[in-house]
Amino acid sequence: MSSTTAPAATVTPPTTASATVTPPTTASASGSRNGTRAETGSRTESGTRPAQVPIFWLALLAAPVAAGANAPVLILPDLARSFGVATATATWMVTAFAWAMAAGTPLLAALLRRRGLRPLLRLSTALVLGGTALVAVAPWLPVALAGRVAQSLGGAGLVAAAMNLAGSARRMGVISSGFGVLGAAGPLLGATLTDAVSWRLAFAVSALAVLAVPAVSRYARRTPPGVGRFDARGAALLIALATSLILLPSTPLPALAAALLTGLLLTLHIRRRPEGFVPVRLLRSPVFLISAALGVTLSTTYFTLLFTVPSLLQDRAGWSKGAIGTGQLLTLLTASALSWLLAAGSARLGRTAVRATLITVGAAAVATAALADSGPLLLLAAGAAAFTATGANATLSVHAASAGPDSHRPTAIGLFALSYQLGGAFGPGIATMLVLA
Repeated sequence: MSSTTAPAATVTPPTTASATVTPPTTASASGSRNGTRAETGSRTESGTRPAQVPIFWLALLAAPVAAGANAPVLILPDLARSFGVATATATWMVTAFAWAMAAGTPLLAALLRRRGLRPLLRLSTALVLGGTALVAVAPWLPVALAGRVAQSLGGAGLVAAAMNLAGSARRMGVISSGFGVLGAAGPLLGATLTDAVSWRLAFAVSALAVLAVPAVSRYARRTPPGVGRFDARGAALLIALATSLILLPSTPLPALAAALLTGLLLTLHIRRRPEGFVPVRLLRSPVFLISAALGVTLSTTYFTLLFTVPSLLQDRAGWSKGAIGTGQLLTLLTASALSWLLAAGSARLGRTAVRATLITVGAAAVATAALADSGPLLLLAAGAAAFTATGANATLSVHAASAGPDSHRPTAIGLFALSYQLGGAFGPGIATMLVLA
């Protein structure tokens, strides 16, 4: 599929994740010659560096979720015909997936914090496989939606595990680039599998992530339970708020009223329990708030253009479905590679330069998509949006994780991921209003 304290002027990668899910060591000014222990990794009492999960397995654990999320982009009409519903109604398969990712990521990050890695991996694997089986046999859209939600919840757990084990901006960049690559391949892969076999097979690609579970599990030791009671009320209010926000594009007035009410109730709850499911220390951190706000904005831009650009290419430039899929694939692959370069150089650039780059390129993507008539320019807009979203996921998640103490790192990553995934729900809804309807 969200803490160490970094210096104000630079993006210091957090401490390299160890074989356990214990939060990384706080970087200090008295660290190694490179400036922080975060760059060299924490060490055990014997002086040796803990085993680190190979980045290939972390990328495989997380990236297939992006392919599963984007697989419906070009096959919504086929899905709609199969269930006898309108294309706009079929977009709920996308919205439900995004909702479950948004709601599930902080919940499963809390499970990771309290119970450790292995219970999270077992539950996530069961959800992914069970959801995939349900979608494969679903005779009606509501049944398919239930399977899609289970797939997404399981994927959220796998993403939470990968992000917490990444440990540095460079390694997070590899995971985010993997997201971008498989996300880019998702639309064309979905169309190809649909034409060759069935749309149901296209919805099974996210299950490839479970291939990495045995390898990642070997690096996990049993961790002690977290202290304190689980803040069930805070979790329920946060999920209710996220659900209300996700429904804004489709049912504006009721969703807005529900969002205001749940937002008020959540605010009052946080005051009563400042160290609960949503720690007040994170909400008072400008670094976390800016990271989360930029994350949801850039993610919304990307997912909106991901679903509108194919229609714009067909209407404005007369491109075929095959040409659209191939063009998007090449463009988004390039964008993913460039976003990894941004993530790899983010520590040298500093927070301000990273944010300025993301905002500038994101604004240019929106303006180009709104005004361009040519196919290459529309693809450029989609690529720019993908670059900013993938780069934001890699860099801003590290910023967010540095906004509080070590004990809040899984929570910070989970809440940042929630804000990012909200864009995955807003985007298709906005696209439906702009183009599909």
